[in-house]
Amino acid sequence: MKEDDSRVAIIQLGGKGVVGNNMILIEYQEQILILDAGIMFPTDEMPGVDLVIPDISYLIKKQDKIKGLLVSHGHEDHIGAIPYLLAELDQEIPIYGTKFTLAFIKKKLDDKKELLSQTDLITVQPRNKIKIDSFTVEFIRVNHSIPDAVAIAISTTAGTVLYTGDFRIEQAPIDQQKTDFYKLAQLGEEGLLALLSDSTNAEYKGYTAPEKIIGQTFTEEFQKTQNRVLVATFSSHIHRVQQVIEAAKNSKRLLAISGRSMFKSIEIAKDLGYLELPSEMIIELEEIDNFAPHKIAVLMTGSQGEPMAALTRAAQGEHSQLEIKATDTIFLSATPIPGNELAVSKTINQLLAKGATVIHGQEKKVHTSGHAQQEELKLMLNLTKPKYFLPVHGEYRHLHQHAQLAKEVGIAKKNIFITPNGVKLELAEHEAKVTDKVSAGKVLIDGSKIENIKESTLQSRQKLADKGILIINLVINDDQDKLIAGPDIISKGFKDLKNSAQLLKQIKSKVTAISKKHIQKEKINYSKLKSEIENTISNYLYRELKRKPIILSLITPIS
Repeated sequence: MKEDDSRVAIIQLGGKGVVGNNMILIEYQEQILILDAGIMFPTDEMPGVDLVIPDISYLIKKQDKIKGLLVSHGHEDHIGAIPYLLAELDQEIPIYGTKFTLAFIKKKLDDKKELLSQTDLITVQPRNKIKIDSFTVEFIRVNHSIPDAVAIAISTTAGTVLYTGDFRIEQAPIDQQKTDFYKLAQLGEEGLLALLSDSTNAEYKGYTAPEKIIGQTFTEEFQKTQNRVLVATFSSHIHRVQQVIEAAKNSKRLLAISGRSMFKSIEIAKDLGYLELPSEMIIELEEIDNFAPHKIAVLMTGSQGEPMAALTRAAQGEHSQLEIKATDTIFLSATPIPGNELAVSKTINQLLAKGATVIHGQEKKVHTSGHAQQEELKLMLNLTKPKYFLPVHGEYRHLHQHAQLAKEVGIAKKNIFITPNGVKLELAEHEAKVTDKVSAGKVLIDGSKIENIKESTLQSRQKLADKGILIINLVINDDQDKLIAGPDIISKGFKDLKNSAQLLKQIKSKVTAISKKHIQKEKINYSKLKSEIENTISNYLYRELKRKPIILSLITPIS
């Protein structure tokens, strides 16, 4: 379809059907704006994968059309892919965001000096209107679990598209920076073409509980216990961090900090004036045993059971400066991100096994979500009154529930779109239609570079993790038709063969017999020898143990 002034196109490259990986494109008159560039953390089915980012091959092809990257807030699922995006593009693109958001982006680029020096980071304020080529962009304050979150309105002659980013409706936020209801309603009065709205909590009825409730819980619990208190939360949740600080101050506790990202986030927030932390409250982590337990609070990372996070290492007994005690009270002030449930459960169990008291979950009032629930989502719809509605940010069950809410408040079913990643949806005042499909999906990060890891590779890694491997080493003298070394057997992740003498003896005997049979032939077919060894030992182990590890025979011929 030929581009013209009457149509604006929306393409979601990531974030549809999952929590994370957020990236949306707005196309108009052969120009592109990118909304967010986030990551997703790997699932259990992705062994060896460090991160997952959206497929940006379409953007690489169209990079001369990109006019800017607009960022809604500083969470990893919205900014984590920025270094990879910038590294893959041959041209510079400006990045627009609020002060706190850009500070987090700069932190991500600090170890990539070349990218940072080539990137124009443009600070915006809520209610700023910015002209970017054919687009007029306005940033609108919303509440979320990180300061300086904004919704983004993109206006063209075809109409205005509003992207909420992640949001919730907070009537009395910790920093007193309320959602800009007036501006949202004004967009609705002027006529909003399309709303792209956060669906994460669309299954939950009512309203999200106020953040201040969490501070009250901390204050009560800190004053109640005469022992140490440890709080694990997201390092970027500065309002939560501030409430931990206030609770520690009110209970006359000193505060120690553990976790690199927690240190960095607190440093950024203090420097920008988003956090008040009296210097006289702070002590080094190694000093905590010098004070009475009722004088100590520890703020740390690890609320998601991350392998290298402070609380996780402490729970495993591997933290060099912090040993969990049976008298400790530990708060997990977060809910598990989808995919992290097992890791969080493991951490809780390890802490409980050490005798500690663990307080977690929304029912204990130590966490409340940064995402809107059903009544808040309906309020956003009613304020903005969009012609077209696209639920974004969430699994398909969240998206479909959000679509149902939209129908309840009067959005026509034909004007609600749940399109897969990569679908190009063109919108005009009197028509909306899918016109194209572009490359989209997940790209796996293995190490520091973008790798096109095939499904077969992931399956092999999973098989190794599930079944283990048995390696058989042989050295054959080709000239003398003689087995001169081996078989040597190495087992990894399968069975300790040192304590299975009879099994090891049988494996070696079978391999030796097969090898001698092939050596006696006029010419050794090493491919057939390898295949017979692996098949024979695999079948033998299954008969004996009902297990089938990966068998790898390494045959070295020498002359």
